[in-house]
Amino acid sequence: MKILITTDLFTVTTNGVVTSVRNLTEALRNRGHDVRILTLSEKYKSHREGDVYYIRSLPVAVYPGVRMSFASHHSLIKELIQWKPDVIHSQCEFFTFRFARRIAKKTGAPIVHTYHTMYEQYVSYLIPGKKLGRWFVRTAARHLLNKVNAIIVPTPKVEDSLHGYQIKPPMEVIPSGISLEQFQLRLSPAERIAKRASLGITEDQTVLISLGRLGYEKNLDELIRFFEQAVASHPELLLMIVGDGPAKSDLEKLAQEKQISDKVIFTGMVPPAEVQNYYQLGDVFVSASTSETQGLTYIEAAANALPLLCRRDPCLEGVVITGENGYTYTADNEFFDALDRILRDPQWIKTAGKRSEQIAETFGKERFGEAVETLYTKLIK
Repeated sequence: MKILITTDLFTVTTNGVVTSVRNLTEALRNRGHDVRILTLSEKYKSHREGDVYYIRSLPVAVYPGVRMSFASHHSLIKELIQWKPDVIHSQCEFFTFRFARRIAKKTGAPIVHTYHTMYEQYVSYLIPGKKLGRWFVRTAARHLLNKVNAIIVPTPKVEDSLHGYQIKPPMEVIPSGISLEQFQLRLSPAERIAKRASLGITEDQTVLISLGRLGYEKNLDELIRFFEQAVASHPELLLMIVGDGPAKSDLEKLAQEKQISDKVIFTGMVPPAEVQNYYQLGDVFVSASTSETQGLTYIEAAANALPLLCRRDPCLEGVVITGENGYTYTADNEFFDALDRILRDPQWIKTAGKRSEQIAETFGKERFGEAVETLYTKLIK
């Protein structure tokens, strides 16, 4: 099968969309398919690198890393039209979506679209006013998504949202897979002690770890406020925040205001190949976000044998099983109660970590590729 994947994002390797695209591409190629990728170049120059086609683009000063391009008649796009893909899988709703539509029109290939992002959580970066932003997102979604043949959503949470937008094409819930191999690599006890020591972490300290892009919609300020109270009764605690993003400086200021800067470690961006090492420096994964469509970092943390303590969200169904590998909360007292239960029982942390590993195995990229392949085949037939 000849499969074209279109995505605005491909080189920003810490982005969830990029991770999903890379894992899907690898899984499909392992299943014998010819997969090509059409994406935006990081400069105003188009080029091709093997099976990846980069179209010239310009930066857009609305959000870090966002680029735009209208070069839908470029020679590289004509080359893909001549290649005649059997199916086109669009991953972003903006500029490469136009490319996908043009290629589909010329070749007759069906378009599958994966809806990765809950834009209602992000639209405040562009549009002031929650009601106006929500109207804009829903109107834009109807305009774009009603033009595709099928939609993949990572969780029922996203499916429910799109039904609320009056989206008509059929939808399939297919959780994005992760590359389990990387997250099954383990630091030796000596390596873990040395790496923790390099960050000023002693062996008698318990590390709550948050990992991901530091955006305002991730609600990390809540974690810092909760941590301020938790550390008063659990002085052995540290909070490690791994990643970078627009909210980083404000979060650092908040930690200073709360006089807990010595207890909060900001590592900044870390190399993608070393992400698993940072998960393993922690003892409990924490998140206060409700903006995730699926939350790949939750699954990555589970694959690294961490128990999870997260704000309750529909995307956590099947990822956090209460009492087995973690807890969810909706209010501050639930967070503190769960944290106390976890910290009182070090043996539970180990048992929960093993259960997390078992749960993560159900989200491997090979199962992901198989499910997507089945949808492609159905559409082509």
